[in-house]
Amino acid sequence: MHGAGARVRSGGRESHNELSGTVHGPVVQAGSVHGGIHFGHTGPRPDGPERTPWQLPPLLKVIDRSRELAALERHRARAARDDRPVLAALSGLGGVGKTTLALSWLHALRSGFPDGQLHADLGAQASDGPAHPAEVLARFLRALGVSAQQLPARPAERTALYRSLTANRRLVVLLDDAVTAAQVRPLLPAGGSVTAVTSRRRLPGLTVDGCRPVHLEPLAPEAAVDLLADTLSDDRVSEQPDDARTLVELCAGLPLAVRVAGARLAARPGRPISTMVRALGEERRRLEALAIDGDHDVLATLDVSYRALPAPAARLYRLLGLHSGREFDGSVAAALLAADGGDGCGGADGRGGADGRDGADGRDGADGGGVAGRGAEDAAALLEALHDASLLVEAAGERHRFHDLVRLHAAAKAAEDEPPDARARALRRIADHCLASATRAEEILDPQHRTMPRDYGPGPVVVAEVGPGPEAALDWLERELPTLMAVLQQAPAAGFPTVCWQLADALWPLFLRRKFYPEWTASHRAGLAAAQALGDTAAECRMLTSGGVGELGSGSPGRALEMFERAARLFLAAGDGRGHARTLNYRGLALQRLGQPRSAADLFRRAAAELPAHGDRRAGALAGLNLADLALDEGRAEEALRHAGAARGALAASGDTYNAARAATCLGRAHLALGRLEAAEEQLSEALAALRAPSAYEAARALGALAEVSERHGRRQLATDRCREALDLYASAGRSGSAGAEALRERLERLDRLERLEGDASGR
Repeated sequence: MHGAGARVRSGGRESHNELSGTVHGPVVQAGSVHGGIHFGHTGPRPDGPERTPWQLPPLLKVIDRSRELAALERHRARAARDDRPVLAALSGLGGVGKTTLALSWLHALRSGFPDGQLHADLGAQASDGPAHPAEVLARFLRALGVSAQQLPARPAERTALYRSLTANRRLVVLLDDAVTAAQVRPLLPAGGSVTAVTSRRRLPGLTVDGCRPVHLEPLAPEAAVDLLADTLSDDRVSEQPDDARTLVELCAGLPLAVRVAGARLAARPGRPISTMVRALGEERRRLEALAIDGDHDVLATLDVSYRALPAPAARLYRLLGLHSGREFDGSVAAALLAADGGDGCGGADGRGGADGRDGADGRDGADGGGVAGRGAEDAAALLEALHDASLLVEAAGERHRFHDLVRLHAAAKAAEDEPPDARARALRRIADHCLASATRAEEILDPQHRTMPRDYGPGPVVVAEVGPGPEAALDWLERELPTLMAVLQQAPAAGFPTVCWQLADALWPLFLRRKFYPEWTASHRAGLAAAQALGDTAAECRMLTSGGVGELGSGSPGRALEMFERAARLFLAAGDGRGHARTLNYRGLALQRLGQPRSAADLFRRAAAELPAHGDRRAGALAGLNLADLALDEGRAEEALRHAGAARGALAASGDTYNAARAATCLGRAHLALGRLEAAEEQLSEALAALRAPSAYEAARALGALAEVSERHGRRQLATDRCREALDLYASAGRSGSAGAEALRERLERLDRLERLEGDASGR
C-alpha cells in the first residue's frame, strides 16, 4: 500500500499517525490498540493438509488382470518395507486397459491413503500435445490448497513446494498417458505416497526412481469374451459363443475395441452378435464400425482439413501415413522429400561389430551426414503446415506424431491418391533412412571395426541426427526400435530383403548392451530367412553368429550352438579362416551354458590363439575374457586374473571401452575371490562408472560384486543399498530371474536378517 494518514480525536486531544512510501505486508491502522497484534501466515503449511482432493475417475470392471495386480501389490509391499514411495508404470497399446487397471489398484488402496487422490492426464495422445509438468503441478498445488496468488512461477519452485506439501501425506496419484520419464519425474510426490503412471511407451528412465514396470498385452480370447459379456449384460454371448469369439478376435483382444463393439450391440438388444462381426469384417471400414455416437464424423472433419492443405503438404501427409512409427522427426519427412528435389545426405560407413563379429570392408551409398540443406528446410515448412492444420501434434524432443485416427486417415489417402510405384518408392526411402541412421548409430557405438556393406536404393539417403556420442546413439536406437523392427519385418514383402538382414545387423550394439532379447531373436530370424532367400552366404553367417548370441542370452543355448556350428561349416566351405575362428569363441559360450566347461575352455583357448593370427586381436582378447570368466566360476582366481588382465589391455588398445570395462569387472571379482578387497573395489568401481550408461545388466554385475566388498568390509548399510540398486538394474534389463539377481536377493535377505537380529539383541 502507499502512504496514508488518519487523524483521531480521543479525550479532547487530536493525534495523527501516518504511513508514507510503499509498505509491503500486513498493515494495521487504528486509533488505540490494547493488547498484542498477531499476524498469521495464510499460505499452505507443508506440515499439515490444507485440502483433501479426491480426483480419481470412477472404476470400470477389470477382466483378467490378477497377475498384474498381484505384481503391483508385491511392489507396493516391498517399497513400504523399505520406507520409500511407491512408483509403478503401466505400459501397453492404446486402449489395452492401462488406466482401468491403474484405477482398480489405486481405488483399492483408498482406505490406507486418507490424504486424498490426485489425477492428471498428461496428454501423450492429446490433439494439442502433451501436458507440461509445470501446468500439471499448478493444478496439483491448487488441489492441495495453494491459492493462485501463492503459486510459484518457476517450475523448479513448484516442484519443491509440491514435494514439501506431500512429504508427510499419504496420497495416491495417477499420471495418465505419459510421454517420457522426464515429463513424469517432477510430478512424483514425496513421502509414503503411491504413484501409478500409464503410457503407451515403456518408460525405462523411471527405473532409476524405483519404478516397477508392468507391461499390458491385449486380452486372451477367453478374457475378451468375458469382457464382451460384461458389456452386453445379457445372454447373447452364452447363446452365440462362436460369433462372440470371432468378434473379439476382430477386435484383437483390445479392451477398448471390445467395449465399443459391445456398447453398440447393447444399444440394439435384438441384434445378434454376427451383425457386428460383419460390420468389422472389412478392414478399411473397421474404424467406422468401432465408433459410437457419430465418431465417424471425425473422418469427415479430417477430409475437410486435408482438402484445405497446399498440394506439397497434402502429399507429405499421405506419404507419412506409410511410415510404420507412431512418432517421427523431421529427418523422416526430409527422406520422403529427398527424391523430389531436396538435398539428401548419403548413407554412413557401416562400422560396428562388438564381441568379435565377422566383418567385411565395403560401403554402398553416398557419404554424408545429418539432415541439411534445402530438403530439411522444405520438410520443416511442410511439417509446420500440417501442424497448423492440426493434422500433426508435437511429441517430445522436436518430434511429431499423428493421432491414431489421423494416421489411419493419412494411410487411406495414400492408398487412394498415390500410385503403387510412388508408394513403393516412398517405402524404400523410409527403409533406407532407417538403415542409414541405425548404421550411423552403430558406427558411433563401435568405431573400431567395419561392418558389412549396406545396399541403398536409388536417390539420396537422409541420415538422422542420432546423437553426439555413444549414450545418445544407444538412446536413439532404443527410441526408434519399434519403427526399425516394423521396417525390418516389412522389407522382404516390400521388395528389398537386403534391408531386413542389414537392419538386424545394425541393431547389434543395442541388443548387446540393453538386452532386448525378443526383438534380438525376431530380427535375426527374419534376417536369416532374407539372407538365405538371397543366397548371400556372408550375410547368412552374420545372422547365424549375431542371432546365435541372442538365442544364447535368451536362454536357448542348444539352438545357439546349432547356429554357430552351421556358421562354422559355411565359413570352412568358403575358405574364411577368420570367420571360422570367431565361431570357436561362440561355440565355447554355448557349451559353457550347456554345462560342458572343459570343452568350452578348449574352444576359448583355440580362439584366443587363432584370432590374433588372423589379424583380429580384439576378438582374441574377448576369447581370453571368456576364459577368465570360466576360470573364475571354477575357483581359479589367479588364472582368471592373468586372462582378464591381458584381455583388458588388448581391448583398451583397440578402443573397445565397453568390453574393457567388462574385463575390469572380471578382474575385480577375481581380486575379491582372493580376499584383496581394496584392489577389488578399485577395479569394480572403475567398471561400474563405464558400464552404467551402456548396459544396465553389466552395471548390475559390477554393483553386485561391490555389494559383497562392502559386506566384507563391515559396511552393511552400503552393501544393502548396493544390492537393491543392482536388483533394480537387473529388473530394468529384464534379467530379474538371472543367477546374479537371485544371489543378490539371498544376500539382501541375509543382511536384513542380521539387522533384525542385532535390533532384537539391543532391545533385550
